[in-house]
Amino acid sequence: MKTLKIPEATIIRLSVYSRHLTDVDRKGIVTISSGEIAEGVGVSPAQVRKDLAYFGEFGTRGVGYNVKDLHRHILKILGLSQDWSVCLVGMGNLGLALTTYKGFRERGFIITSIYDNDPMKIGLKYHGVEVMCIDNIEEVAKNNKTQIGIIAVPSAAAQEIADKLVRAGVQAILNFAPVVLNVPPEVELRNVDLAVNFEVLTFNVGAHRL
Repeated sequence: MKTLKIPEATIIRLSVYSRHLTDVDRKGIVTISSGEIAEGVGVSPAQVRKDLAYFGEFGTRGVGYNVKDLHRHILKILGLSQDWSVCLVGMGNLGLALTTYKGFRERGFIITSIYDNDPMKIGLKYHGVEVMCIDNIEEVAKNNKTQIGIIAVPSAAAQEIADKLVRAGVQAILNFAPVVLNVPPEVELRNVDLAVNFEVLTFNVGAHRL
């Protein structure tokens, strides 16, 4: 792989390409061109070729890409050639929605443990996974070799949960709490604030009216 700084937008598009290739493969299509990928996902053929070029040479000029091979390469690039052990902390409305999202498992993200501090929720099972007390995070996450943690708790509790996840050896955190978390530099942190995204949309829409 080339030692270049890969734009985040490229990684996002690779995810989109992989989903499109999944659909194409299910239709029994063997080869595909950059133009056909571009048409399927809504970008230019040049953009497809540029994104793939960061990671090497794929396909054959004048023939295109073998769908299965290209899909396998992209999954490997995205780290999806393996399953990932995921823990979910917080079983409110958002947590419940996340447990029912089939796309996680389809992409290799397996929720192996769930935690909450509500005695009424502890002991319940969601898709075969029992809700445990938050106090068990460090022990269970270590035993499960949990790699990714999802934080879906109120902002006041988020940093404490992040600290527990870090001590458990979690390598990456997806944070839905509307607060800035402090984690060591070796831990990947991604913040998802749905309200902020709505506000960016309304700002951009409103800016056209100023």
